[in-house]
Amino acid sequence: MSCIILPKSDKSQELAIKYNFKEWMIARYLTIVPETEKFLDYIHNKVMNQYIRINTLKIDIETLKQKLLEKDFRLEKTLLPEVFLIKEAKYPIGATLEYLSGYYYIQDLSSCLAVESLDIKENDMVLDIASSPGGKTSFIAQKMNNKGIILALESERKRLRKMMFNLSRCGVINTVLWNMKGEKIVNYDFKFEKVLLDAPCSCDGIMQKDPFRKNTYTKESIKFCSIRQSQLIESALNVIKPGGLLVYSTCSIAPEENEFIIDSIINKFDITIESIDYGGVNSILKFGGKVMDKSIKFTKRFYPHIHNTAGFFIAKIRVNNIKK
Repeated sequence: MSCIILPKSDKSQELAIKYNFKEWMIARYLTIVPETEKFLDYIHNKVMNQYIRINTLKIDIETLKQKLLEKDFRLEKTLLPEVFLIKEAKYPIGATLEYLSGYYYIQDLSSCLAVESLDIKENDMVLDIASSPGGKTSFIAQKMNNKGIILALESERKRLRKMMFNLSRCGVINTVLWNMKGEKIVNYDFKFEKVLLDAPCSCDGIMQKDPFRKNTYTKESIKFCSIRQSQLIESALNVIKPGGLLVYSTCSIAPEENEFIIDSIINKFDITIESIDYGGVNSILKFGGKVMDKSIKFTKRFYPHIHNTAGFFIAKIRVNNIKK
């Protein structure tokens, strides 16, 4: 799937110079992102918010809140009861005894919302594709109260060590790790109630965290990622039980990696796109001359300047039957 390039304009050239972005990126953002200049100003001038997710496998929410308040942390509630925005911290939040003990995980709110959208039940059999470094996997295990089974796939062996450490630190015991590409799961006779595909992506939604991505972000990366995402989502849909649920997410703003991917499966599978109940704005239905299925409006986009999260996309897909 090629990257769509939009015509230059005086505005796109002006903002590209002002914020040190590639012009073709700005031209696209002017079409995709609400209040584009506020978005650019936000990611250019503000430090990315930090969130923690309290790990109730090891500690209850109120007990940890009290421990952190005693260390002069200032916390702010979010849409999810386990997740808090760090307003102020005297110490690096990844260096406290509580963090090392697995009492909390540093995880963006948008990432936690993807897991929340899976409607996890205790005894589900869950597949987590592209699972490293384990934040979403450990949250799924938390929601399952360490019951049921999670199969977590990671294609890069070198990333497994960090994931094993994170799951161990968080007290996760219901998860099996496989060093395997997600596309290959169809070769096994497994069927899952729930599948999370937090797809490998071009990651322009986290430029605030990694400003260097402004320079390394390319049209080719969008094309490469969208091809892989199409393969992964079809593999995921083929291993879900009828009535099961797939949540597809990315930290990309590119429609080719988000709405286009969902649109591409609507006529191939008997599925229903369900609405996301947790914030966000409705996704786009038209981009670069391509008009998408109306049900795409039920997917959600999250933006740093509007939602105080990473740039993120979530789609919730109910599998009614098998491939058409």
